[in-house]
Amino acid sequence: MEYRVEHDSMGTVNVPADRYWGAQTERSRQNFPIGVGLETMPREVIHAFGILKRGAATANRALRPERMTEEKCRAITQAAAEVAEGKLDDHFPLVVWQTGSGTQSNMNANEVIANRGNQLAGRLLLHPNDDVNMSQSSNDAFPTAMHIAAVLALEDRLLPAVEGLIATFRRLEAENEGVVKCGRTHLQDRDPHPLLPGDLRLVQQPGARRRNAARRVGPAARAGPGGHGRGNGAERSRGL
Repeated sequence: MEYRVEHDSMGTVNVPADRYWGAQTERSRQNFPIGVGLETMPREVIHAFGILKRGAATANRALRPERMTEEKCRAITQAAAEVAEGKLDDHFPLVVWQTGSGTQSNMNANEVIANRGNQLAGRLLLHPNDDVNMSQSSNDAFPTAMHIAAVLALEDRLLPAVEGLIATFRRLEAENEGVVKCGRTHLQDRDPHPLLPGDLRLVQQPGARRRNAARRVGPAARAGPGGHGRGNGAERSRGL
């Protein structure tokens, strides 16, 4: 395998030449060889980071155009879109075991988007921290990615699945109306009676669960990724 040399505050580190991640991702990969291949960071969270970084670049373009130039914003949003679409999944090797606040996964996203963005731009344009992570803190970026992943899971998977379950129960009610069945009480048979509309009360239960889940989409969608990891919101006044 061929390697390239990356640099950070700790010195140099060898990174696989065909991967977009950088020094901080590689150090985490080496320091936490736990659950490799089994407990990789969920792809849903990785894709959510793509959505987050694309939105952050767009916001910073509006708030700090002197720092987030049009060229930088375009490179970040294009690379982040590829992350969100799952096209760069192979460049996110980290497991769920890492230091607090999800810093390594946040930096994994920053490094991948910066290196892919530089490739798209055809020159060294983006810095993982100064540009892709502008005005953000891992303390907020990672929870925000979790919120985005949760909302997408609710809207794209859970709610449609519950709708399908409700439709199945309604179909079974219609197909079996009038069928005589035994009632059940305390795990014992009772007197027989015909199946009537509404007897499959599981139709009502998923409906209630669906309404409860739908009500949680709005609160889950509200998240602030601005850099206030120290608790004072210092970075937010300069960006997000």
